[in-house]
Amino acid sequence: MYIGKVVGTVICTRKDESLTGLKLLVVQPLGDDLAPKGKPVIAIDTIGKAGRDDIVYLAKSKESSIPLDNPLVPSDAGVMGIIDQYYIK
Repeated sequence: MYIGKVVGTVICTRKDESLTGLKLLVVQPLGDDLAPKGKPVIAIDTIGKAGRDDIVYLAKSKESSIPLDNPLVPSDAGVMGIIDQYYIK
C-alpha cells in the first residue's frame, strides 16, 4: 500500500465493461514527506467517496479490486480509504 493525492478525475466515453459504474481518479503518489513521487496513476475509487485534493491510501494491481464484486477488474491501483489526519515525525 502507498499514499497519494487525488489530482483529477477521468471521464471515459468507452471503457472495459467491468469498469462500468466505477469512478476513476488521477492520483499523484506521495513519498514519506508527502512530496510528489513518480508519475500520476489512474485508480479506481473502490469506496466511492474520494475526490479532488483528498489524501488517500491505495493498493496496487490485483489487490486494488478486492473490495469490488468483480475481482477481475483491470486496474493499476485502487483507493482503499481516505486519510483524514496524518502526523510526520
